[in-house]
Formats: sequence, C-alpha cells, structure tokens
Amino acid sequence: MECRNAIEVVDRRIVALLAQRVTLGLRAATAKRQAGLPITDAAREADVLANVATAAGEHGLSADSVRQIFQRVLTMSRQAQEEAR
Repeated sequence: MECRNAIEVVDRRIVALLAQRVTLGLRAATAKRQAGLPITDAAREADVLANVATAAGEHGLSADSVRQIFQRVLTMSRQAQEEAR
C-alpha cells in the first residue's frame, strides 16, 4: 500500500510537470508568433529528443521508451500551441 501511495504521488508530480511544460510552451509560442517564427521547429524537437534519450540512459531507462514518451509530450505541447492561436 505504501508503494502504491508513493507511485500516486509521483504520478501527480509528473502531471504537474507536464502542465508546467505546456504553459512554458505556450509562452514560447507567443514569443515565436511575435517574432514571426513558425510554431514547429523540427531541429529543436530533434534536440529535445536527443537530450531526453541521453538523460534516460543516465537514469538507467530505455532511451527508445523515453523518446517515445517525449514524442507524445511534444505533440501535446504543439496541440496546445495551435489551439491557443
């Protein structure tokens, strides 16, 4: 039971961090629009995926699995930015 509660706490922290990331992405999108830049930056997304793959390895996690998770995180962020237009 104690482990289950601890996992639920971690899950809520992950959700809070995702919300924070989306909020920051929305701020970045506003800055991009003001600068006349496109919302999507394929090179930046590739950097993000490379960075999280490296971090995954440092924590003993599967780089491929973490990359897949972050591909979805990037999609979620992009969708929020598009909806905010």
